[in-house]
Amino acid sequence: MPYPRTRAWLVDLDGTLYHAAPVKLAMAFELALFGAASAPSLRRFRAEHERQRERAAGPDDPFAAQLAASADALGLDPAALRSRVEEWMIRRPGKWLRPARRRGLLAELAGYRAQGGRTALVSDYPAQAKLAALRAAPLFDAVVAAGEPGGPARLKPAPDGLLAAATLLGVEPGDCLVIGDRDDADGEAARRAGMAFRRVSGA
Repeated sequence: MPYPRTRAWLVDLDGTLYHAAPVKLAMAFELALFGAASAPSLRRFRAEHERQRERAAGPDDPFAAQLAASADALGLDPAALRSRVEEWMIRRPGKWLRPARRRGLLAELAGYRAQGGRTALVSDYPAQAKLAALRAAPLFDAVVAAGEPGGPARLKPAPDGLLAAATLLGVEPGDCLVIGDRDDADGEAARRAGMAFRRVSGA
């Protein structure tokens, strides 16, 4: 199929490479059965993530700042909170990601790369474990993810991660297409970066 005249696709992860609704439902049941004590701290951590989006000037590592602020509000040791987050938001969801993957989009990415297009994953959360669970890591030339080396200093809608990905790929911002599931985050970041945006549909 023909592709837009862009040299690179910059792709979000959560809710974009996989359908979020079935994963959230499965994890809600699992959390209720096996992790009820962790639920309040995870809710606080997610709320802090949205607060971090609003920061005009971010820390070097917004994921670490999110952990620190959440742990302080909860009266928890940051290392203990990180362990809960990694278990319930990164490790345990892995088994549900592959059945929920967006097969059509993953096929498009493979086709785009076959035609010479460059690709990068840009995520506001650590990405490597989820990419491995999706078996999608080979589809990307670069990964820019919060909480991992080389991650952005600010979360979307700040354009930092997108611009860093374009630099890694050696592509001008105007030659990039951003693919994501949230217009207020992915779409706004694309507009601030001077990039085109395509929103994936469906949960």
